[in-house]
Amino acid sequence: MTEEVHKEADEVERGLEATLFAAEEPLTVDQLAANLGGLEKDLVRDGLAALQQHYSRRGVQLVERGKRWHFETAADMAHLLRREKEQVRRLSRAATEVLAIIAYHEPVSRAEIESIRGVQTSSGTLDVLMEAGWIRLAGRREVPGRPVIYATTAEFLDHFGLASRRDLPGIDELRAAGLLDPVDEAFEEAMADSGSAESDDGDHDEPDPDLEEDSAD
Repeated sequence: MTEEVHKEADEVERGLEATLFAAEEPLTVDQLAANLGGLEKDLVRDGLAALQQHYSRRGVQLVERGKRWHFETAADMAHLLRREKEQVRRLSRAATEVLAIIAYHEPVSRAEIESIRGVQTSSGTLDVLMEAGWIRLAGRREVPGRPVIYATTAEFLDHFGLASRRDLPGIDELRAAGLLDPVDEAFEEAMADSGSAESDDGDHDEPDPDLEEDSAD
């Protein structure tokens, strides 16, 4: 790398660093490129990768959540910043189940959520999740009645430390973490046995095994 190219890369990194520190919310590559005067996106990505490496062992780290970038406190340093404050209201079992269904099956309508849970879902449960900023209205299903459909948000990914929905834990991970209680495991096994016996009937949903994903929070 020539001195001129190195200087240019350094300026890009400094510009990205300053922009991200000053930003009030996480920014996409497109937003960063625009903020830096229409910089080429490949240069932005290279700069972000370099900054991420630079901060990998620092007290703050550069992370990507839902294709948006921001600085956050390193996980092992979070305890130093904790202060006495009112504890955030814990989700009810119903809200936890609804959030997990939306995360694993989005976008989904209220009727689809109720079909998976097997019980009605109150509008209040959805309101709680929307107020928390974890789910959003994602449009309407193009079927009779055009029901509203729901999806998770970038704030949901950020809160649970996920880069994308691909990082959601699988059944084995949930079980290893103790997030599937005996009743859920028994139900899962019963559903698996039923699925094997009816395997030539077509596809089968796997509703409840994932519903305990968020209950640890």
